[in-house]
Amino acid sequence: MKHAVVTGGAGFLGSHLCDRLLADGFRVTCIDNFLSGRRTNIEHLLGHRDFALVDHDICRPLPNLGAVDDIFHLASPASPPHYLEHPLETLDVGSIGTRNMLELARRTRAVLLFTSTSEVYGDPEVSPQPESYRGNVSTTGPRAVYDEAKRFSEALVSAYRRTFDVDVRIARIFNTYGPRLAPGDGRVISNFVRQALTGEPLTIYGDGSQTRSFCYVDDLIDGIMSLRSSSEIDPVNLGNPDERTVREVAHLVIRLTGSSSRLVHEALPHDDPKQRRPDITRARERLGWEPRVPLEEGLQRTIEWFREHIAGRQPA
Repeated sequence: MKHAVVTGGAGFLGSHLCDRLLADGFRVTCIDNFLSGRRTNIEHLLGHRDFALVDHDICRPLPNLGAVDDIFHLASPASPPHYLEHPLETLDVGSIGTRNMLELARRTRAVLLFTSTSEVYGDPEVSPQPESYRGNVSTTGPRAVYDEAKRFSEALVSAYRRTFDVDVRIARIFNTYGPRLAPGDGRVISNFVRQALTGEPLTIYGDGSQTRSFCYVDDLIDGIMSLRSSSEIDPVNLGNPDERTVREVAHLVIRLTGSSSRLVHEALPHDDPKQRRPDITRARERLGWEPRVPLEEGLQRTIEWFREHIAGRQPA
């Protein structure tokens, strides 16, 4: 039985990845310090014989994890409220934490898959964004703690590959949504769904003409597993190229929830990207992967999960 270590395994994506790895026959060690991860995301796994939870900050020396075959390094605050509240921790996990996991991969000869982000492209001047695009990123703005942490991690992962022949993969993840999104994490879908279900106004920053491309979580996890199974060492965009305006998504959420909520507008945050759409040519050609779940179908699944687990029971 292969042993996979998932950092940030109690987060939104990490918990879904733990589910998938267990279903595929792995023994899974989930490492999380619960800075932004949630125990509720993995409670259903705590009794599983092949699942272990390690409450630990990967910026500190790692405990003995034994033989390791695969490392999926997802640990990092990922939503604006989290990384803006914890800027130094975000920078640390992208530098010290990533190096600690790379050292583990080097010692155990494990494959390390690093989850980067579309934020490495900043506020892009090219659309859709191919992996060759070097981005338009502020190094000093408030979002830089997340953007630059991920960019530095990519450089560190690549340096370990060249210097120590560590077997690595880099996934550049675009906006992802689905069950287990935290209701107040500042992401478009979770904000809109929670607000619509509780009858609050839907908050749109700016005029709502900025665009995003939303990938359902099951598709994204399929992409991660396809990348791990490949021999691809170059960064690979994983996301859905179906580009929508934020205003369009707000109206869609209102329709699907049957909500009477109205729209309210607030100032656009500093350095907020005006456009975001992945070029997934590399993923299609080299991984044979592309998303399958249409936005409306994915939103319906997400809304039903929010109805059952979140709405009316947790504050924003």
